[in-house]
Amino acid sequence: MIETTFTPWQSLAGGALIGLAAVLLMAFLGRIMGATGIVAGLLSPADRLDWLWRGAFVAGAVSGPLVLTALTGQMPAVQVTVGPTMLIVGGLMVGVGVTLGSGCTSGHGVCGIARLSPRSILATLTFMASTAVTVFVLRHLLGG
Repeated sequence: MIETTFTPWQSLAGGALIGLAAVLLMAFLGRIMGATGIVAGLLSPADRLDWLWRGAFVAGAVSGPLVLTALTGQMPAVQVTVGPTMLIVGGLMVGVGVTLGSGCTSGHGVCGIARLSPRSILATLTFMASTAVTVFVLRHLLGG
C-alpha cells in the first residue's frame, strides 16, 4: 500500500509559486502556462524568443530538485513503485489524454479555471473524476 504524507505548508507554497508563475507568464508574454503545450512548443518553436522562454521554463522545472538539494542538503524522496514499462505506458497514456483533452491539468486547471473558461472547468472536472476512479480501481479493486 502506498502511503501519502500530506504537507500543507509545502503544498501551499508550491501552489502559490505555480500561480505566480502562471500570472507572470500571462502578464509578460500573454501565454498560458500549460506544461505539455510548453514542452511541445519547445520541439517546434515559432522563433528564437519562443524557444528561449520555453527552454527557460523547462530548465526551471528540471532544476527545481537541484535547488531544493542545495537549500536543504538532500534530494527530495521519490518512490517509484512500477517498472520502466509501466512508466512508458503511463507517459503514452498521458500524451494521448493531453491531446484528446486539448491541454493538461496545468493549462486547464490552473490557468483555464482562473479565466473562468467553461471548457477548462469541464476538462478539470473530467481529469479529477478520472483520477478518483483510477485510484479507486488500482488501490481497492486491484490491491495496488
